[in-house]
Amino acid sequence: MNADPRAVESLLGFWADAGVDACYAEAPANRTVQAPRAGPARPSPATVRAAPPPAPTAPAPAGPPAGLEEARRAATGADDLASLEAAIAAFDGCPLKTAGARRCVFSRGVAGGEVMVIGEAPGADEDAQGAPFVGRAGKLLDKMLAAAGLAGRVFITNTVFWRPPGNRTPTAAEQSVCAPFLERAIGLVRPRALLLVGGAAAKSVLGQSEGILALRGRWFTWRSGDGALELPALPTLHPAFLLRQPAAKKKAWQDLLTLTERVDRAERPGAG
Repeated sequence: MNADPRAVESLLGFWADAGVDACYAEAPANRTVQAPRAGPARPSPATVRAAPPPAPTAPAPAGPPAGLEEARRAATGADDLASLEAAIAAFDGCPLKTAGARRCVFSRGVAGGEVMVIGEAPGADEDAQGAPFVGRAGKLLDKMLAAAGLAGRVFITNTVFWRPPGNRTPTAAEQSVCAPFLERAIGLVRPRALLLVGGAAAKSVLGQSEGILALRGRWFTWRSGDGALELPALPTLHPAFLLRQPAAKKKAWQDLLTLTERVDRAERPGAG
């Protein structure tokens, strides 16, 4: 019997949001059946003594992704959000730009927003309309932000600015090469707090390895590369995950209430 592809997609999305990004085997195995124990192998008298294996060599350290220095120069040269968006659109160092995306998707919301919402990547609706979080998940996000008293107080962007093929999760290298632009956006907006939406965004921005179910609801400190700017950052569940798992909305709502309470008593960082 063929599986419902929508059910499979929903299940895969659930595990991806939970931080599961690998499987142990390509084929399923029945773990309830105990395999017979193999006895100790008996050496054959005709066995020839093998030469000792060569000593393992340390893997070469991975260098920075191509285009990172160019991204840093372009981001540093942007004096406002409009010039930053133009610099991103002109940037050719992210492979997602030529992997089927229609356009650069940078931001929407209030330029001086007290909260910066950071998701992982544009999807099909965002790629078509040129703005982040405009599909079903974005509409749910807007409703939740408004209910928490944050309507008109947010600036919304992503860790990468082009739609990944098939709406897959962006790779660490793709996020890394776009990171200078994101950091510059944070420096220009100067929000009071960051709301990191979903596991891919939280792990990339905070440099964490845990899944979103372990990270959500906990406060972290985000620091700029030069250490000049520090901001509180709160990971939460992605609205796409909430659409698949409505029972989790209670946790996301608790996160937003915590965020609003902290933003209302926090001071905006000074311009620089």
